[in-house]
Amino acid sequence: MTIFRPCIDLHRGYVKQIVGSSLDGDDVAINHVSDYDAAYFASLYRAHNLRGGHIISLGEGNREQILSALSAFPQGLQYGGGVTAENASTFLRAGASHVIVTSYLFVDGRFSWSRLERCKEVVGREHLVLDLSCKRTAHSWTIASNRWQTLTQLEVNAKNLRELQTHCDEFLVHAADVEGLQAGMDNELISFLGENCSIPTTYAGGAQNLADLQRVSALSTAKIDLTIGSALDIFGGSGVTLNQCINWNRSQNPETS
Repeated sequence: MTIFRPCIDLHRGYVKQIVGSSLDGDDVAINHVSDYDAAYFASLYRAHNLRGGHIISLGEGNREQILSALSAFPQGLQYGGGVTAENASTFLRAGASHVIVTSYLFVDGRFSWSRLERCKEVVGREHLVLDLSCKRTAHSWTIASNRWQTLTQLEVNAKNLRELQTHCDEFLVHAADVEGLQAGMDNELISFLGENCSIPTTYAGGAQNLADLQRVSALSTAKIDLTIGSALDIFGGSGVTLNQCINWNRSQNPETS
């Protein structure tokens, strides 16, 4: 079944919604800056049993917010942003259910299997999420690291997905080309993920309204979950309300109500 997964994006100490492709340099395109801190949203998600969402740190200056949010919803949120084999266990001890890893796994654009093995040794496969956030390239999609600014040499293709999913518990995939634009999702990518992922996978990027949950369900044969950010009312959006997303999840799995 396809469910809504919540998010908390942090930038320079504030909860924000940002156009992902603009994260290069100081001229960042910001959709929304919240009056509330990360712990507020974590507590909100906890109150409604919205588990499996992610808190992402986009750059420095977010540590206090990160730790307070993880403390507010122990084992309810995954954490990503600057995660390495050396610091991963810190976030698990702070309350994260999983750590999300991307840039650390690449050295000069090449995927490092040795670094992946180190992460698994430290946190265990069951606590590891691989962030396969990507940009569309000539024939498929290519993973983008460094806050989605640097294209790596690893394609999102069937072979790589089959191999990578044996080393982690989940995938998180931001479609970086459409992230934060509220201009439509990458439907082809969603279908592709549905066909080739056999572990829990969350797609993010371009969602506009409640109907997109149904669309993701149909495109992925109910295998892929959806994160909605900028379009959500709690982040200044007008496309869909958090209550609608909560009701959607309850309709998919009444036992979580």
